[in-house]
Amino acid sequence: MRARLLRILRLGIKELHSLRADPVLVVLIVYTFTVAIYTVATGAKFEVENAAVAVVDEDHSMLSMRLRDALLQPFFKEPVVIAAPDIDKGMASGRFVFVLEIPPRFEQDVMAGRHPSLQLDIDATAMSQAGNGAAYIQSIVLGEVAAAAPGTAQAQPINLVVRAKFNPNLKSAWFTAVMQIINNITMLAVILAGAALIREREHGTIEHLLVMPVRPLEIMLAKIWANGLVIVAAATFSLLVVVEWLLAVPVAGSLGLFVGACLIYQFSVTALGILVATYSTSMAQFGLIVLPMLIAMNLLSGSTTPMESMPGWLQDVMQIAPSTHFVALSQAILYRGADAGLIWPQLLALVAIGGAFLALAALRFRKALLSAQ
Repeated sequence: MRARLLRILRLGIKELHSLRADPVLVVLIVYTFTVAIYTVATGAKFEVENAAVAVVDEDHSMLSMRLRDALLQPFFKEPVVIAAPDIDKGMASGRFVFVLEIPPRFEQDVMAGRHPSLQLDIDATAMSQAGNGAAYIQSIVLGEVAAAAPGTAQAQPINLVVRAKFNPNLKSAWFTAVMQIINNITMLAVILAGAALIREREHGTIEHLLVMPVRPLEIMLAKIWANGLVIVAAATFSLLVVVEWLLAVPVAGSLGLFVGACLIYQFSVTALGILVATYSTSMAQFGLIVLPMLIAMNLLSGSTTPMESMPGWLQDVMQIAPSTHFVALSQAILYRGADAGLIWPQLLALVAIGGAFLALAALRFRKALLSAQ
C-alpha cells in the first residue's frame, strides 16, 4: 500500500510539472480565477444602475418637475423630457428603458384627492432591470406625491417591514462573484483532467506509462489529485484575494469547511473529465463533447437560477449532477454561514456521486489504456 501511494504521489508530481510546462493552461487558470471573477462581478449586475428614463410631462407643474428631479443617479440617468408621439420610436430604438407619462392637470387632481393615474412604459427586454426599476419608480412617485400632498395619502391597513438577510444591500456582485468561482471550479476541473489524459496521448507519453510498473487506477488517481489540488488552491486564492479583498464581498462561513467540500467535489468532476476524455481522440473532440455538458451543469445547478423555479422533473434529473449539490452547500457555507451539521446531506450526495463517477471512469480508463497497447 505504501509503495502504491508513493507511485500515485510521484505520478501526480509529474502531472504538476506537465501542467507547468503548458503555458496556455496556466494562463487559463490564472485568468479564470482573477480577471474573469472580477469582470463578471462588476459587469453583470441585476440591480438597476444608469437606466435610461424619459418623462412625458403634460402637466408642467411643480409636482411633475419634482417627480422628474427625483429620478436620480446612480439608479437612473438624467431624465429626458420628450413628447408623447416620440414614445414608441424612443423605446423601439432602445433609447429608453422607462418612460413616465404625466397627464394634464395631474397636480390639480392630486390636491383635490381625485386619484389620477400615471402611466409607466417599460422595455422588458432586460427583465431583471425592468422589474426592479418599475418598483423603484413606483416607490419614488408614491413618496414624492405623499410629501407634496400629505393630506391625500391613504392609510395602509398594515405596515410591512422588510429585512434582507445575508445580503442587506441587495448587491448582485455579492452573489455573482461567489457563484462565478463555483462555476469556474466545475469548468476547469473537467477541462484540466480531460486535457491531462489527451496530452499524454498527443505527446506519446502514455506508452511510457504503460511499460512502467504502475496500474491504470494509480495513473488516474494521480491525475485527479494533481489537477484537483491546482483548482482548489486557485479557488481558495480567488475567494480570499479577489472576492473578499478586491471586491469587498464578505464570506460568512468557514473557509476550511468550504475547502474540504471542494476537495470532495474535485474527485467527482475530475473523474467526469477523465471519463469524457476516454471517449475523445483529440482536444478538439473533447471540447465539443464537454461544452454542452458544462453549460447544462452550470446553468441548471442553481448557481444562475433557483432550483425551485425549474420543472419538477428537471430538478430530479439534476440531482445526479454533482454541481447541483456543490452549489447548494457552497451557498449555505459562504452566504449563510452553515456548518457541517446543515450540509451533511449534500456532502453524502457528493461522496456517492463521486464514487460512482470514479468507478466508471476507472473502468473506462483501464479499457482505454489497454486499447492503446
